[in-house]
Amino acid sequence: MTRDSKSLSQARYSQFADGYVISQTHAHGSDLDRLLAIVQPQKHWQALDIATGGGHTALKFAPHVGHVVASDLTPRMLESARRFITGRGIDNVSFRQADAENLPFERAEFDLVTCRIAPHHFPDVQRFLLECARVLKPGGMLMLQDQLLPFDDQAARYVDAFERLRDPSHNRAFNQAEWLQMCARAGFTVEYNERYRKSHDFLSWARRQGPDADTIARLIDLMRNAPPIARDWMNPQRWDSPQATFENRHLLIRATVS
Repeated sequence: MTRDSKSLSQARYSQFADGYVISQTHAHGSDLDRLLAIVQPQKHWQALDIATGGGHTALKFAPHVGHVVASDLTPRMLESARRFITGRGIDNVSFRQADAENLPFERAEFDLVTCRIAPHHFPDVQRFLLECARVLKPGGMLMLQDQLLPFDDQAARYVDAFERLRDPSHNRAFNQAEWLQMCARAGFTVEYNERYRKSHDFLSWARRQGPDADTIARLIDLMRNAPPIARDWMNPQRWDSPQATFENRHLLIRATVS
């Protein structure tokens, strides 16, 4: 994924920004509660939410910390998040356009960095993690959630292809071992990690990225013809009906920096 893919990501999320604010899978779900429970934030903390999207993670943490900077690469996405958060009377969140791989913040500025369901879009996840380590204070915490791939290479490529067909700005996801290795290389100590299953209504999930009928048909066929490990990983239900659902699996990581 190159600079052009960042432009693609900006273009797509500018187009669909408001849909991500109201997206049920982003706005709700026990994963937001899990993040809060795992972190146990402190009232004096300064927090940074990277790739805030609709602002749901920033909103969740804001009542529990001193201040949150909600950042995103896409100005229109950031503006949608601003309207969403300030519309709920929250006054300790500020907003800043930022590239996750080149953060415009000083060294050791934050007690907490969060990033939820976004790194699979980043061209260089290792650089993103190094930037997180740079802006965290010594002993500061990273709370990360992202899509998870199976260890089987064929199944992993298939799951990634399914996601990318729906959203061409999807770069790649990683398996658990890859995530732990990248965190270690960035100087993090992983204190806790868990797997999490997130269920999606297929048509709502697909239409959030504005696909044409041909793309939806291809997604249906991809799932129908998935190899067994990939199919088990995505767990399609009622696949030949308008009520079709599937799962993607996520990894939640809490890590600290020296």
